[in-house]
Amino acid sequence: MILSVSTRWNAHRHSSGEAMIGEIIDLGLRNVELGYDLTYSLLDGVRKMAANGSVTVTSLHSFCPVPAGVPHPSPELFTLADPDERVRASAVRHLTDTILLASDMGVPTVVAHAGNVSMKNLTSQLTALSRDGQQFSPKYDKIKDKLLLERHRKAPAQIQHLYTSLERLLPVLQRANVRLALENLPSWESIPSELEMEKLLMHFQSPHIRYWHDIGHGQVRQNLGFIGHITWLERLQPYLAGMHVHDVLKPSQDHLMPPAGTIDFKAFLPFVAAPIPAVLEPYPDVARGDIVNAVELLTGLWQTDPKAGVP
Repeated sequence: MILSVSTRWNAHRHSSGEAMIGEIIDLGLRNVELGYDLTYSLLDGVRKMAANGSVTVTSLHSFCPVPAGVPHPSPELFTLADPDERVRASAVRHLTDTILLASDMGVPTVVAHAGNVSMKNLTSQLTALSRDGQQFSPKYDKIKDKLLLERHRKAPAQIQHLYTSLERLLPVLQRANVRLALENLPSWESIPSELEMEKLLMHFQSPHIRYWHDIGHGQVRQNLGFIGHITWLERLQPYLAGMHVHDVLKPSQDHLMPPAGTIDFKAFLPFVAAPIPAVLEPYPDVARGDIVNAVELLTGLWQTDPKAGVP
């Protein structure tokens, strides 16, 4: 496993790509994921730093750079499973741009959010109840049952949209020699669920369509009673392209740096032997010292060289 850090942490503070990367190098890291809020104005500087060997770009988080003309950066500006065909077409088009940028820079992996079931977000209500100590109360169970039934009814059509979108992207990925890794997301409305992810990956059986495991998101899903986190990571490990790493305070306060939350990161030791990136994903403006502490902690737990590059 190669420790990396997302530019989501500091991209908003910089007008120069060199300065942005320099701030990350000062953390003691030489690996970065270019986040979905990276602007075109920062890209040239990052290219120069990568070309001269100062930094290794381990992954791009779509959409990267931020598409021109959009009101704000987001990984879900357009999604591959959206009910609207025009939105799906935009997702394919802008993901293609990110994939081609990855290919041009020699970056092996693009991370993407596939979308959400078109329904009311009930996960937020479950989170609020859990925060108030009412998890698994009659009210909690009633909302959870409603959520699961509604999702079961609506998800299949959108899952098919996702398959179709991936079929369109697969030739692009093959020509570019880039992996598209679909990320697990914290809400139960998100697509695909763990079981849907497994079926999708088994269907395509392609080295270019992979799984990206977000440790924090997985923990939130477990905290809310949706899944067994480690059990599903074990099942999906054969398709694993990388991880996002952040800590969680119950039930859902995430993007904290270890050990600020409650996750047992030593439990992930069996998954970190492969040469794939573990990308620290702090919320913007988290204290520099918190990231340095996280690097030291994870380096010790996982016996990882934080300055190693991706082979």
